[in-house]
Formats: sequence, structure tokens, C-alpha cells
Amino acid sequence: MKLSATERLFDIGNAILMILLIVCTLYPFYYVFMASISDSNLLIQHSGLLLKPLGFNLDAFQKVIANPNILTGYGNTLLILIVGTAVNLFFTTIGAYALSRKFMMRKFLMICIVFTMYFSGGLIPTYLLINNYLHMGNSYLALILPVAISTWNLIIMRTSFEAIPEGLLESAKIDGAGEYRILFQIVVPLSMPVIAVMVLYYGVAHWNSWFNAMLFLHDREMFPLQLILREILVQNSTDSMTTGTGNANDTQAIGESIKYATIMVATLPILIAYPFLQKYFVKGVMVGALKE
Repeated sequence: MKLSATERLFDIGNAILMILLIVCTLYPFYYVFMASISDSNLLIQHSGLLLKPLGFNLDAFQKVIANPNILTGYGNTLLILIVGTAVNLFFTTIGAYALSRKFMMRKFLMICIVFTMYFSGGLIPTYLLINNYLHMGNSYLALILPVAISTWNLIIMRTSFEAIPEGLLESAKIDGAGEYRILFQIVVPLSMPVIAVMVLYYGVAHWNSWFNAMLFLHDREMFPLQLILREILVQNSTDSMTTGTGNANDTQAIGESIKYATIMVATLPILIAYPFLQKYFVKGVMVGALKE
């Protein structure tokens, strides 16, 4: 079909807008990468756009990797991510399957669950509940159990389960299968795309989470990586990695490079993992979003 002049003009404008959006989205990460591998003294004298590395120096990465706080934070974050995501998947799957079945008061129960998406108890009641009444303060349970189920993810997974033909589940019941067997041997294997999306959603959330850790963790050995990253970037705490670097100017210069290198070290695992799950992303979300 031949496009009119107006339609071609619209397509060209749309393409230019998309290119601008892509550049605006990717350039900050490109800048951080270029800055992290640049020479510290040249970088601190530079201002404006950074299109190529200023020299080449990996000292900042060596200091970041040698920092025991970074390694400890990495280990803590991986522990929280693996255990937390497993807990998220288990409870979300159980809840979504129950809500996908027909029973009395289901609509009322869904209204109560959706209500929590828009209204919460607030920061202070939540802190008092977890710290004073449930006594989960200064433990990883405070970072995992209160966020065991995301309402949004629960709704996506429930809708996906509802798309499975009811006759298939009825046939399994006639053959003697119980609810747990139907869930884990029929429903879950048929819902792998949406489960992959849940792994991505929950995994990224745990990887980026720092606020709850700041509230509930007091033992520094338990700090996740993002809380260490916050100290370095927000509180400018790079002293432990810049000792013995020379005069004050050199210390300030390497401190800036360390910040960029720390951002790269903290974000690289998610950037590597995302392409492997991205192929399931659109399919999984669409399966969970559509309802016939």
C-alpha cells in the first residue's frame, strides 16, 4: 500500500522521536561506562558530553573489586535475591491459583487484595509492625516476607492461570489428581512464560532494593550491595578505597572514578541477565494481561 505524503511525514517524525528517546535513555549508562574506564585526573578536569574514554585506566575497578564491603554486599544481595525470589514465586503461584478457581466471596477477596495496591498502612506503622511486634528487625526476613506477594504480579499470574482450559483441569481431577498436583504438574508447566516474567520482576526488585535494608538492618555485615552503593554515591564514602593514592587532588579524582566503577559493578549482572529473560517478557505479560 502506497503511503501518502502525510503518512510518510508522520513515520519520519515518529522515527526521529524514537531515536531521540533511545539516545536519551542509553547515553547516561554510556557516560558512566566511559567515565569508569577513563583516567581519573583527566576525567575530573572534563565537563560536558563524554563520547570516548579520556585515557584508559582500570584502577577504579581494581579498588572496587578489592573492597571487602562490595564483595560482602554482593553475597548478601545474591542471598536475598535467590531466597526472596523463590519465596515470591511460591506464594504468588499459590495465591494466583487459588484466586483463579471459582468459589464464594472470590470477587470480594479480590477487591480487598486490590485495595492494598492503592492504600497501605504507611511507613511508621509498617516499621513498628515488623520491628517491634513481629521482631524481624536486623534479619533478612524483614526484607523478604513483607514483600512476599506483589498484588500487581498476583493479578497477572491469576489471569494467566484462568486462560488454561477448565476441561484440562477437570480431566486431571477425574483421574484422581489433587489441587497441588494439578498446580505443580499441569498449571505451572503450562505457565512458564509468565513465571519467567515473574522471576524478572521479583529479581530486579530485590536487586535494586535498598530502602527496607536501610530501615531494618543494623549489622553492617548484612548490608546488601545497593546499600553499600548508596553510601558511596550519596554519602560520598570512598575513603576506604582511596587511601594511599597520593595527594588530595589524586584522592578526589580516583574517588570520582570509583563511583562510576561501582555503578557499573552493581548494574552489570542485571544487564547480563535481562537479554536471556527478555524473550519471555512480552509473551508472558500478554498471556497474563488478556482475558477472554
